[in-house]
Formats: sequence, structure tokens, C-alpha cells
Amino acid sequence: MKAALAKPDPKFDLVLEREIDVPVSLVWKVWTTPEHLKHWFCPRPWSVSKCELDVRPGGICSTTMLSPEGKEFPNIGCYLDVIENERLVFTDTLLPGFRPAPNPFFTAYLELSPLGPERTRYVATAIHGTEENRTKHEAMGFYDGWGTVVTQMVDYIQGGMKPTA
Repeated sequence: MKAALAKPDPKFDLVLEREIDVPVSLVWKVWTTPEHLKHWFCPRPWSVSKCELDVRPGGICSTTMLSPEGKEFPNIGCYLDVIENERLVFTDTLLPGFRPAPNPFFTAYLELSPLGPERTRYVATAIHGTEENRTKHEAMGFYDGWGTVVTQMVDYIQGGMKPTA
């Protein structure tokens, strides 16, 4: 049985929705495979220096973002819900194995729906425990950053899933 997701609350949540010209199965593949995710997951000139994914509830979801100055920003959490080609829910509120994290910031879910064989409805939602964290995330550039990442992901898939830089 598919668990219901909470309806986004504009006081706490940020939502990015797009219709993109790539198949659901390839979006799923590049979101769940470290060798692919590292090529598009950060807005350039940032990059991903490390990535470990164990795509199952309680499995590790870890990326380390590398700034243009060479400073690393690790992000570690776990997956909460995984429905292949439909939904991916992950959080930094819990660490792998559902161990509580010391400094939680947000939970996110990705929802994918086919709009045909080569087109996908892509919805990414970041949910926060406080209005302060939602505001902070928006000020960090949620819409520009996550939007740029979607464009990079589509370019990566349409380019044959080969590194461009």
C-alpha cells in the first residue's frame, strides 16, 4: 500500500514542479545511481565529490558537495520511502538505519509521473519543521538551485548520460 504524503504547506514547504522531455525511467536511474547523480546534482560550478546511495527505506543517502573554492559540504541522511519510477522520499532528519540526526534541516520527496513515453511530470518538495528553516532554504536559492539542477539533469539524460565537464 502506498503511503499518503502530506499536502505541501506554504508556511513550511518549498515545491518545484516541471514537465520535462525525458522518460520517467531515466529520471529514476539518474536519481538512484551514484555514477550518474554526481554529474548533475549540484548547480555548476559546484560539483559532487562523493556520493553513496543505498536506495531502500533506512538506506544511506549521502552526497558531498564541493564548492568552486574546494570546500566540501557533506549531506547525509536516509531514504524513507522508495517506489521505483514514482516516488523517492529522503531526509537528513534521520541517518542510515533511522538513527536520529543531530542537526536536521529538511525532508524531501520526488514524485514522478509519465506524461507519455518520453515526457515526465517532475515534482520535488522540500518540507521543513520550522518556518525559519523554510525561509533559510529559500534564501539559500532553493528555486534557482533546484531548478538549475533539473535543467542539468535533463541535459545529462538527453546527452546520452555522459559527463559534460
